[in-house]
Amino acid sequence: MQLSVIILNYNVRYFLEQCVLSVKKALEGVDGEIIVIDNDSKDDSCEMMRRQFPNVKLIENKANLGFPKGNNIAVAEAKGEYICILNPDTVVAEDTFSKIISAHEAHSSKIGIIGCKLIDGTGNFLPECKRGVPTPWVAFTKIFGLYKVFPNSFFFNRYYAQHIHENESGEVDILVGAFMVMKRDLYLNVGGFDEDCFMYSDDIDLSYMIKNLGKTNYYYHETNVIHYKGESTVRDGTYMKRFQEAMQFFYGKHFKKSFIFDLMMKIGSFAFSLMKKNQQKNKIKQIDEYIFFSKSKTLLNLPKPIKVIASFERFKRDNNKNIEIVFDTDSFSYKEIIEFMIENKSKKITFKNYISNSNYIIGSNNSNDRGEVVILK
Repeated sequence: MQLSVIILNYNVRYFLEQCVLSVKKALEGVDGEIIVIDNDSKDDSCEMMRRQFPNVKLIENKANLGFPKGNNIAVAEAKGEYICILNPDTVVAEDTFSKIISAHEAHSSKIGIIGCKLIDGTGNFLPECKRGVPTPWVAFTKIFGLYKVFPNSFFFNRYYAQHIHENESGEVDILVGAFMVMKRDLYLNVGGFDEDCFMYSDDIDLSYMIKNLGKTNYYYHETNVIHYKGESTVRDGTYMKRFQEAMQFFYGKHFKKSFIFDLMMKIGSFAFSLMKKNQQKNKIKQIDEYIFFSKSKTLLNLPKPIKVIASFERFKRDNNKNIEIVFDTDSFSYKEIIEFMIENKSKKITFKNYISNSNYIIGSNNSNDRGEVVILK
């Protein structure tokens, strides 16, 4: 078997359904399997998986074991030569896996982990999909925003690996755990995710361990994946505490300990997590018009006015209106939808996907907020 796609779920039933639907399409033509591992969700995630995806391997943990241990359990049962660690709040394009595996095999002797271009639910690029090692100095430039002030300086632009443009492929230090592909044997060789870290620095740690083996971590820009991001974690007090613990774990594991270093990291991780918490604000925007892209005669029970368009080419932007665009995922491929989002991103436009299987629309208007699911009648 060529590829095992591993999706760790916790209480995001609707995002999980959409994710699995997109993965199934992307695995057409690829010898692969899907493994969903659930960390004791209290919603009906597992029931939905058994009902709608009976051929997908489902592992049900009896407790929330965290991101590292949950993924390690799934990798132990994977059959693929390659594994893809994938968040449930993602949507992959139909060409994602075939392109990523081809890129990996073209440089197979050198590449450790390969990642791709991630966008949020509004079509905007997510810079954290390619990063540098967060040394004390690099973390300092991130916390105090120096990477924005001096984006072209080698001394200040390493946190988000800004030496490589978002539309340029190349070597990076760190890839994000929302989407990473590697050889299963390599993952097992380094011991997988470190289970002493509950979450948040696990992808940094894994990327760093593989880099230290002499492998190259590689950012590949020629396929796009949506990562709604804010759906994964609420920026509350628990988040802040675990984020600080995670950063301390990484620095304690890989760097020489010192009092000054320790103090700076405590202050820095607290400031960064506080900033993230403050960023998560639901912004309610009045929608003036809904546009439903669909080639079928499906009618959506949404507040009017609603305009139905059968072709992306017929779309004309109205800058005087706040528009919510809803895509019929039975009428258009995820690749087409993602490319349309990137090309038409605007502060006046929000995007949602219509999932006919369960009759709901789903998406996110801000990468720092929880996503939105609207069950239709």
